[in-house]
Amino acid sequence: MPKFDFPLFYILRGVQAVFAIVVLGLTGHAVNEWDGWQSDSVNFMLFNGVWTFFIVVPYFILAPIFVPVLAHRYALPAVDGVTMIFWFAGFIALAVDLGDTSGCSHNSVCQGLQAAAAFGAFNWALFVATTVLNTMTAIRRDPGPGPQPPTASMP
Repeated sequence: MPKFDFPLFYILRGVQAVFAIVVLGLTGHAVNEWDGWQSDSVNFMLFNGVWTFFIVVPYFILAPIFVPVLAHRYALPAVDGVTMIFWFAGFIALAVDLGDTSGCSHNSVCQGLQAAAAFGAFNWALFVATTVLNTMTAIRRDPGPGPQPPTASMP
């Protein structure tokens, strides 16, 4: 059985944070440029970037170290799963709102939103991977009396 330890998860969390920053920047630029036009899908992708970069990634990195009681073995896959659903809903909704690629040929904001949808899809795939790994770890871990560090190793 393969052993997964902290470096793998730190790398995945780092890539998730970078993709969240990219989506945050692209959707923030679109919201800034299109003053009168509001799109729920753009706003939701903006939320996904904020949620992932400022809440989820710090939670997964800092909670097990400084507040291990918050890093319950079932809370970690739950947070990963909810975030995975957010990214899936966000990138699909944004892609549907943008439509086909011919409408964005000379519009940099629209092209930026296409890139945001693509990075959202990649981030969704990363959250699928971390959700599966965290769920496997939570299921296989021995139930102890107290909180355990997340994804320290898989037996």
